[in-house]
Amino acid sequence: MLQTPETSHRIRFQDCDMLGHLNNARYLDYFLNAREEHTIQHYALNLGQLARELGAGWVITKHHLAYLRPAHHAEVVRIRTQLIHFDNSNLVVEMQMLSEDGQRLKAVLWSEMAFVKVPGGTRTEHSDALMDLLEQLDVEDVSYDPDGFDERVRRLRKQLKRERNEHE
Repeated sequence: MLQTPETSHRIRFQDCDMLGHLNNARYLDYFLNAREEHTIQHYALNLGQLARELGAGWVITKHHLAYLRPAHHAEVVRIRTQLIHFDNSNLVVEMQMLSEDGQRLKAVLWSEMAFVKVPGGTRTEHSDALMDLLEQLDVEDVSYDPDGFDERVRRLRKQLKRERNEHE
C-alpha cells in the first residue's frame, strides 16, 4: 500500500493574491483536497461515506503550517501526503507542497485530527479495522514529536538540498 501518495495541481488565478502568489488561506484547500483525492484513489476510503457508515469521522483539531516559498499563479505543484502518527483516537497527517520537479519545498502542513462521533462531536476510538489500516499507512521513518514541527521542516529542507546537490 502506497504510504506517501502525490499528485500534481495547477495554482488557479482565483486562489491568488494581487502579487500572483497562492493566498495563505488557500494552501489549506490545496492540501486537504489533495489528501481527500489520495485517500479515495489509493485507499478506496471515502471519508464522508465512512462517517455515515461508522457514525464517526475525523475532525481537524490543529494545523501547523510553514510557508517556505511562494506558489505562483498557473504554476504546477506536487503535493505529497502521509500519515506520520496515530493512536486510538487521533492521527497526524503531514502534507508537503513542492515544485513540479519535486526539488524545492514550498510549504509543509501537519494536520492533527481527532476521531469523533457524528452527531455530537465527542471523541471516540478507532475500530480495530481502522487501527489495522492506519498501521499499514503509518510512515515509520518520520519520528513524530508534537513540538517538533520546526525541526521536521528543517530536516526536510536539508534533505531536498542534499538530493538537489547529488543530481547536479
